[in-house]
Amino acid sequence: MSDPATATSRTRPAIPESIASGRVIAIGRRLDPSTVPSIGAALLAGGIRAFEVTMNSSSALDVIGALTKRFAPDELLIGAGTVLDLAAAQGAVDAGARFIVMPHTDMAIVEWAAGCGIAAFPGSFTPTEILAAWRAGAAAVKLFPASAVGPAFVRELRGPLPEIPLIPTGGVTLENAAGFLDAGAVAVGMGSWLTGSGEPEVVRERAAAVIAALAAVDWRP
Repeated sequence: MSDPATATSRTRPAIPESIASGRVIAIGRRLDPSTVPSIGAALLAGGIRAFEVTMNSSSALDVIGALTKRFAPDELLIGAGTVLDLAAAQGAVDAGARFIVMPHTDMAIVEWAAGCGIAAFPGSFTPTEILAAWRAGAAAVKLFPASAVGPAFVRELRGPLPEIPLIPTGGVTLENAAGFLDAGAVAVGMGSWLTGSGEPEVVRERAAAVIAALAAVDWRP
C-alpha cells in the first residue's frame, strides 16, 4: 500500500516563484473595482509580486479577470482568496487565478487544486489541521489568524514539522512581518494594513517598506 504523504508529494504543486522569492502576498478585500488595477500597479512598484483578491464580493471574478489581463503572471501573480467551496475555486481559476487561498482547511478543495496543478494555501491553526492540509496536497499552509499566536508559534511548530511551509496571515503588519519570516515562515499574507486604504500611493509606500524590512531577514526555508 502506498504512503498517502509520499503519493501527495509527487503531485503537490510548487509554491509560485513570485511568492517564494517575494515572500509577501498582498490581499485585497472588498476594494472598489475601479481602483484595483491602480492598486496592483502600486504593489508592483513597491516590489510585491503576488496579489490575492478575496472572493467575498460580487465583483471578485471580474476583478481577477481584469488583473490577469493587465499583468503577466511573472510580473504580478493573481490569486483568489476566501475560497469556501469547489464552485468558487473553479470560478476563480476560470477567471485566471493562479493560486487559491482559504480561511479554512477543506480537503476537497486542496485535493482538487493539486490535481489541477494549482497551488492551494488552506487556512489552518492547530498542528493537526496544518499536517492534514499538507498531506492533502497543499503547496503551503496558511497560518490563520497568525496574530493570535505570533512568530513564536511558527518557530516552535517547525521543530516537529520542519517540512511544512507556512504563510502567516491575519494581523500581519510592518512591525511583525519580519519576525514571522525570521521564525521560519516562507512568506506572509498582508491585507488591511497594506491595501486597506485603497489609495495607490499609500499602498506603494507600504509595499516598499515591508519589502525593505523583509530583505533584512537572511533565513529562508
